Amino acid sequence: MFFSTCDLCDANAERLAAGSLTVLPPLFIGMGKRRAFAGPAATLKVFEDNALVRATLETPGAGRVLVIDGGGSVRSALVGGNLASLAADNGWAGIVVFGAVRDLDEIEDCEVGIRALALHPQRSARKGAGDSNVKVMVAGVAVEPGNWIYADADGILVCSECLT
Repeated sequence: MFFSTCDLCDANAERLAAGSLTVLPPLFIGMGKRRAFAGPAATLKVFEDNALVRATLETPGAGRVLVIDGGGSVRSALVGGNLASLAADNGWAGIVVFGAVRDLDEIEDCEVGIRALALHPQRSARKGAGDSNVKVMVAGVAVEPGNWIYADADGILVCSECLT
């Protein structure tokens, strides 16, 4: 699937105005071999705990994008090289983390796209706290399970339906 977030914004000005297409604020760092990725969202709401992240990435991704509302915390990493590899092996198109990740060199070798706020070497807790398949807030933008996520070098879009 080839797309450009710039072209999608230009072609969907009415959706932008209506709010059914939203652009995430330009806060995210791009990582992984997939510089562009798109797919329906699976969502997690966690805080400094990545047990649910691992459990979710162990399931078939089927081309979906995992959107993790980590509360914007950059005090520990929610995704690292092992989880990025797991995501690639299980068919996830990408991961958007409203939080931090680690193991950049390992992530760069994985056939998955990742966007995150920052890098942090400390791993998160593993208690299993959090919620899956719920509406989440990512940098002030609501993302619901099944929304379409489009990410490329220019930005990240959230849409209520598939645009491509």
